[in-house]
Amino acid sequence: MNLLSPTPDWTPLHNRFYCKADLYSLLWRDIDLSKHLVAAASLGGPVALIRNDAKSLALSTSLGAKQTLYVYSSSGKLINNIQVSAHLYHPGRIVRMFWSSSEQLVCAVDAGTIRVLDCWGDAISFSLGSDTRDFGILDVVVSGKGLVAMAGNFRLYVVDSLAEPRPRLLPDAGLSAQPHAWAVMSPLHTSSQQPEVLLAVKSTLLLIDGLSVQDLRIPGGPFTSIAISPNGKFIALFTSSGRVLVVSSDFQKQLAEFNTGNTQTPIQMAWCGNDSVTLHWEDFLLVVGPFGDCIRYAFDGIVTLISELDGLRILTNDRCQFLQKVPAATEDVFKIGSTAPGAILFDAFDHFGRKSPRADENIRSITQDLPTAVDTCLEAAANEFNSTRQKALLRAASFGKCFIEGYNTVKFTTMCETIRVLNAVRRFEVGIPLSFAQYCQMTPEVLVGRLTQRCQHSLALNVCTYLKMNPSRILVHWACTKVKNIAGSSTETLLQEITAKCSSIGIPVSYIQIAKTAYQHGHTKLAAQLLDHEPIAAHQVPLLLSMDQDAQALDRALASGDTDLVYACLLHVKRKHPMAEFFRILKGKEVALTLVEVYARGVGDVQLLKDFYYQDDRKSEMAGVLLVESFELSQLQSRINKLRDAQRLYQESKDHVFEAKALEDQIKLLQLQATLERETGQTFLDLSVSDTLYKCIVLGHANRATKVKTDMKVPERRYSWLKAKAIVEQRNWDALDTVSFSSRLVYS
Repeated sequence: MNLLSPTPDWTPLHNRFYCKADLYSLLWRDIDLSKHLVAAASLGGPVALIRNDAKSLALSTSLGAKQTLYVYSSSGKLINNIQVSAHLYHPGRIVRMFWSSSEQLVCAVDAGTIRVLDCWGDAISFSLGSDTRDFGILDVVVSGKGLVAMAGNFRLYVVDSLAEPRPRLLPDAGLSAQPHAWAVMSPLHTSSQQPEVLLAVKSTLLLIDGLSVQDLRIPGGPFTSIAISPNGKFIALFTSSGRVLVVSSDFQKQLAEFNTGNTQTPIQMAWCGNDSVTLHWEDFLLVVGPFGDCIRYAFDGIVTLISELDGLRILTNDRCQFLQKVPAATEDVFKIGSTAPGAILFDAFDHFGRKSPRADENIRSITQDLPTAVDTCLEAAANEFNSTRQKALLRAASFGKCFIEGYNTVKFTTMCETIRVLNAVRRFEVGIPLSFAQYCQMTPEVLVGRLTQRCQHSLALNVCTYLKMNPSRILVHWACTKVKNIAGSSTETLLQEITAKCSSIGIPVSYIQIAKTAYQHGHTKLAAQLLDHEPIAAHQVPLLLSMDQDAQALDRALASGDTDLVYACLLHVKRKHPMAEFFRILKGKEVALTLVEVYARGVGDVQLLKDFYYQDDRKSEMAGVLLVESFELSQLQSRINKLRDAQRLYQESKDHVFEAKALEDQIKLLQLQATLERETGQTFLDLSVSDTLYKCIVLGHANRATKVKTDMKVPERRYSWLKAKAIVEQRNWDALDTVSFSSRLVYS
């Protein structure tokens, strides 16, 4: 078992140990990091490289040549190369690159533009404002999901989210020259929940938030380098005198101080986890601990440091290494002379393998601490990068749990699954060297998403199957990728391949994004065929409408039985097409036609109702609409014209003789009332026949009343009653007696 001990690679730093593990011998060749602008993502993410030496830049500028941006995995395997064309970045050059938390590459162009790319070159761009357009961009620092940029006039712009870039200007610090160094505190680690900028100016530090500029008055300056710990609790400062100061993030305490003896500003200063600060000068690294001790590591030339929450990834020209403080569980098991339960259990398993009776003695000595010992071995196995030691530790844990009555094996099986996933993504073909702590912070869902982004679909599906996760988004991304690269295969073959793969997992898969991708790449027929397999109509309809498949969209909406969805579809089609085309699309769809009628009546859209009845040749309903419309008109002749149109429509049907006659009488009455108004100066319009007669008699226009009676064919008896009622109103009792006698009216 001594061959399994990692302690020969451990280096003491005060009361703790550090180890530097070789992760990969890089697959790239002839790469000199000193001649490239380098951006490496945390959490085992990809590495982006672009030539940045003066000779290369001068050549590309003079010839107008394209530069190539290379994206590699951490193992040096090429993921993609992106041609940086002049029209995308002209008239500037890339001054800074970094990876966002979602593994998007952010490129800052000195001409004032920010470009955000994925691993495959799909990009969006935005400008930070007039200052950056006029003065350019000097530098950019990542801040959570956003960034902070320094313009050429030394003003600071913050973008809170790269997904929705809304640049805003921070308060003016009054700078007349570029600061010695600067850094940004993530909004996750500030009390204001906003990015806070640290500027090393002259001999002090300035703190800038969204509202003010504060002089922190930290002694010991000027400061030429600043680094913030991954947990945001500590800030490392390198002074011009060669000292490293570590202060709390609230700047109330100085926690450590170390004199490096080197006044030259380090090429890079980064945190190794949250425990120590690493400074890089050409040809060596210096790891400074919290108690005034240090470790020196020699390197050839320039390296790149990537700070992780539990260590430091080191990228050289030919190797990728991981420097970290030895995890507590690993130290408990392997530290020379350790008497921790985990070490005793591991030793007991060693003796058991050699059939030594000391195995039983060791187990008995830690009977009460066996659960702790098993957990320690499991955690140590998870923290290991060496698969041989992983197996030995897992076997020791399995051996120990056999002596624990009622041991819950869920933790053991879960840890075995986790280790298997970690080993799979660490393979050089994939190149994601995650530690256990990084995996826990990232979560399996994010890991699967990143594998999917890199088009590692097979591995992502295997991980989902193994961890019992929903693989639908992986299949959607895989299908979209296949659609984008359809050139060599027919759409029918591809459709069958996609549907067979998506139906094989036994979980409904949304085809919307796949269909949208097919449509965007000019495969409209394939998009429509893919939508046939989409189970949710509310997702189908909007895309069909955007594809100009209006009739098909309406059919899907009607089949769903969702009235709101049908109305949304109908209104979209109505706005888009002329009325004749709209009704042509609706032809034969009785439910849709009924809903159109209900809608038009509900909102009072008379014109839509008229068009609807006209195209359907429903003359009586059309006449009813004209009749209602006539009542809303104030001009008499217009009303009469509407009524005549309605009368004409009623006359065309044998079933509406009464309505036609009634409208004829109404027109005649309106004309008589208009004549009475002209002759008497009184108001008669909109009165009934009886009210018109009554008013004429009351006003003393007996002859005119007689004419109305004759023209409107009012019965004699009814006319007599109206006349008697009018005489009573006039209090003319003699005339009433005459009328009642001549008409033989009976009063009850």
